[in-house]
Amino acid sequence: MSKSAHTLVTVENLALLAEAAFDQHGDYPSLLFDGTWHHSWELFERSRRLAAGLTALGVAPGDRVVVSMANCPEVSIVYQAVWRAGAVVTPATFMLSAPDLRHVIADAEASAVITTPEFADKLREAASGLNSVRFLAATGDGGDGVLALGSLEQAEPSSIVARKNDDLAALLYTGGTTGRSKGVMLSHANLLFTGHAGHQRTYIEGLNRMLVTLPLSHTYGLGVTIARMYAPEPPVTVLVRWFDSPGFLDLIERHRIQMSGVVPSMIQRLLGEPLERHDLSSLRYVTCGGAPLPRTTAEDFERRIPSVSIRQGYGLTETAALVSSNPPGREKPGSVGLPIEGCTVLILDDESRELPPGEPGEICCRSPAVMLGYWRSPAETAAAVRGGWLHTGDVGYLDEEGYLFIVDRKKELIIRGGFNVYPRDVEDALIEHPAVTTAGVVGRPDEMHGEEIIAFVALVTDVAAGVEELTAWARERIGGYKYPREIRILPSLPLTPVGKLDRNALRSLAASGDQSEYGA
Repeated sequence: MSKSAHTLVTVENLALLAEAAFDQHGDYPSLLFDGTWHHSWELFERSRRLAAGLTALGVAPGDRVVVSMANCPEVSIVYQAVWRAGAVVTPATFMLSAPDLRHVIADAEASAVITTPEFADKLREAASGLNSVRFLAATGDGGDGVLALGSLEQAEPSSIVARKNDDLAALLYTGGTTGRSKGVMLSHANLLFTGHAGHQRTYIEGLNRMLVTLPLSHTYGLGVTIARMYAPEPPVTVLVRWFDSPGFLDLIERHRIQMSGVVPSMIQRLLGEPLERHDLSSLRYVTCGGAPLPRTTAEDFERRIPSVSIRQGYGLTETAALVSSNPPGREKPGSVGLPIEGCTVLILDDESRELPPGEPGEICCRSPAVMLGYWRSPAETAAAVRGGWLHTGDVGYLDEEGYLFIVDRKKELIIRGGFNVYPRDVEDALIEHPAVTTAGVVGRPDEMHGEEIIAFVALVTDVAAGVEELTAWARERIGGYKYPREIRILPSLPLTPVGKLDRNALRSLAASGDQSEYGA
């Protein structure tokens, strides 16, 4: 290991990691955004000046700074500046409503809020009247109570504020699909561990050109950003404001992109594009996480882009985004891979007994990535982390070789007539139908059976399939007690802000019988 590489893996906090990475690679064109190349020195120097500007406005070590921005170069600049100032990054996706954003800002007692111009009004509304908030800043010109972020970059750079590796670095709020979102406390050590482990698991010599479409305000996108700082070769990033299928393909072709990170809904949308009309031969792999990817979808994508392999992984906010992933050249179809080095996974039953290979139970893990706890919620922390083991609430199994397979969320389990039905089993069966692009399954209370199985599907454009045909298809593949008793066809399925299936929205539709919201 070179001296510079050794420095990267022994740093104590994320601000030092950014400085060590710049020292290793120097100045070069590192980031393309909206047709403009940005040099590494420009980005690094702006973060140094912004850190001093934040400190001058009263942002103190340990303060939380809410970052709610569309993807742009300033997101990473702000992250690095916050860490240099010794403060805590608190990402909040801009797709949240004003009340949900207010919950994050108020619960975190944020001292500052930083956004982009198109969301400034919503963030101003969300932060209105909250005494902890010292200022709201945005990229662009600012105005009407909003500081121009560039004006904070005029201060002379100061040194990094010393922080220990077990100090709080990020406060990330869970998606809130199972209730009010709560803050997950991640330390510098948590994020450094998964950043380095993620790099080790995915790195292939010579592959350094990456397309980033994932929201940087989410733990998955944040983890990818940190992992890139461990690259031994100067990493080149093409960043887009948000994902769109034609733009994704055009950028790969134009800039000879070699890798990208996606979620399953993105792959499903890409499969609706004329992939064969593009030269995608430079693309070697995509990492996929955030939600289960149906095996047939993965196989179809790899068949249509022969140069590509999909590397599925698994993680959650409480583990700084990473538990397992498929090693290069050792991918196992349908699996989310092997636990990363330093992480141990057990499969436990409801009595906390370890289960043998092949038998599904709750996924529990122990690693340096496990969160410090839930923000100001000791009871919830104690319930989730017991004896040093994080109980994820996800159901899966390990095979004989130690590969992890995800079955479903424990909380999504449907019990119909005393039989356990995992929604993913039903969804995978429906997606195998050539007319179905996406499927979502939820339970609905039922007097006779306890719960009834309700499926929602979206169809391939201009391809017809009836409810009776789809019901028969599912019944033939998964048996008598698992198949859905009701199927509703929608133009598209509702997604959460980070591209996951929004089961709460589907449950509301199932309960009310009102399909008008999604145009059924």
